[in-house]
Amino acid sequence: MARPLSKVAPDWWDYTTLEDEILQDAARLTPRHMERLSRPGFRVVMYDTLEDFYLAEALEYINAWRQSTEDAPAGICGPIGPTEQLPLVARLVNELGLDVRSAHFWGMDEWVDDQGNPVPVTHPLSFARADMELCFKRINRRLRMPDSHLHFPTGDLKAYSRSFDQIRCVVMQGGQGEVKHWAFNDPPKRRGKYKNEPPPPEEYRKLKTRVTDLHPMTIIQNARTSGGGQVALVPTKAATVGPVETWKAEKVSIWQAGNHDNPFGMRLTTLMIAKKIPDTSVPMSLLADHPNVQFNFYRHGIGTVATEMH
Repeated sequence: MARPLSKVAPDWWDYTTLEDEILQDAARLTPRHMERLSRPGFRVVMYDTLEDFYLAEALEYINAWRQSTEDAPAGICGPIGPTEQLPLVARLVNELGLDVRSAHFWGMDEWVDDQGNPVPVTHPLSFARADMELCFKRINRRLRMPDSHLHFPTGDLKAYSRSFDQIRCVVMQGGQGEVKHWAFNDPPKRRGKYKNEPPPPEEYRKLKTRVTDLHPMTIIQNARTSGGGQVALVPTKAATVGPVETWKAEKVSIWQAGNHDNPFGMRLTTLMIAKKIPDTSVPMSLLADHPNVQFNFYRHGIGTVATEMH
């Protein structure tokens, strides 16, 4: 039986092309059910306050950087969505007097303009700008790593990718977008030999850091969460860390406070990873095959899947 067209963007794959049974099973999950979906290699963690949630996210930076030495450098790959952890990281480094000069950081993605160039740090939506202003420029200069230890996918993408072989990535953090991506690993377009079926997971996992087209849902979501609804402001392409680099991270840690995806979406990927149902129409579900994944939720941000008229 042929899979249905997307209800959102018929030229793309996305979660609306899944079987109804999976969608219905996800919709029925309560937060308690979600917690019980933990299994070896996949852990679901709940936080009861936003303070605890963002502090725990910031501490992943600290714990990764503490493992770094001059002879064995280590680091963390971090997201922009969410961003609330970033000032906490700087404060913790400064208050603890933590010397992180040997440590590394990877920004996981950046916008690309219509000419194929990464947007400059002067762009209002620049991710590198956000990382620098919210975190790294706030760290005491005598403690902070040099700029050469900050890796952004804004220049030589092959060199960026190689850096994951040269430096130990202790953890790759991420958020989850409404199209169920981490970084900008969006679902693929529905074309060519993948017009009737999405690419198999093993094909998608061959993708390295690259410039990619963005699903319409991603563009609208970023306009909502970062641009006050100004869709015209949001680029339609981005450079993103790929599955290849993701699988080189010792741990993948996804942080969901309820701002970037909706109650149904958070349930869907939790179910698919827990039950090992990887499907490239739901890129986050491919993490079902990663050996060490943790989903972190703000319990009160999970919400309910119910029909409410507003």
